[in-house]
Amino acid sequence: MMYLKNLNKYLFLVSVIAFLTSCKSIQSVSSKAQASIQQYKGSKNVVQTWGSNTTNDGEEIEFLDNLSVTPGKVFIKKSSLGIGEETNPTSNANNELMPANMSDVEKANWLQLKYSIKMDVAVESINNIPLLQKIDEWYGTPYNYGGSSKSGVDCSYFTFDVMKGVYNISINRTAAEQYQQTTRINWEDLKEGDLIFFKTEGPNKISHVGIYLTNNKFVHSSVKKGVTISDLSEPYYQRTLFSMGRLPDLEK
Repeated sequence: MMYLKNLNKYLFLVSVIAFLTSCKSIQSVSSKAQASIQQYKGSKNVVQTWGSNTTNDGEEIEFLDNLSVTPGKVFIKKSSLGIGEETNPTSNANNELMPANMSDVEKANWLQLKYSIKMDVAVESINNIPLLQKIDEWYGTPYNYGGSSKSGVDCSYFTFDVMKGVYNISINRTAAEQYQQTTRINWEDLKEGDLIFFKTEGPNKISHVGIYLTNNKFVHSSVKKGVTISDLSEPYYQRTLFSMGRLPDLEK
């Protein structure tokens, strides 16, 4: 019995000594780390509030010897290659793509929600699903003068394709020819499917065309943004707007 008591005391003392030794080691490592941080902060001219994301000159932060961050960019220093820019995160360009494996009803609902936001209208107020599908098919396609494919399209081919695919109406190829095919209408009479004509290259030439949607919004192939939805109240379109027209088959 006495032997067991002495053994227990011995084991207890060993445990205490081991614990105290580890604490001392941790404290030593912590002190070294803090010293390194202070030395690093002094050498890199970092603002003395640790965790801050600015330097005294306000331009760049370096957190580690091999990593620096500037607005919008991350650079990784490689010993053999010098400093190289890390690839940016995946672009947001694909964020608006329709999810795969959706039913027809789900696809329709998804399109209504997406374009109700773009046109700033109630979801239930836009129900021409074939039109939304056609717009979505082209949306984001870059502008290309004379283009007629998903790699690049101009304004009049876009209207040509939408009118044929959605309304089964054949129209001519250029904006000026499409203007000749329409009947003039007033601003207050605009409705979905009407064509909007602009003179963006001077007063003597109809050079741009789009399709009216609702709530002052129209869809077109913009030189800067490609196929997109814009607002007729924007100063540029107010300044260049020439006329609004309706195709005969849409008057029925």
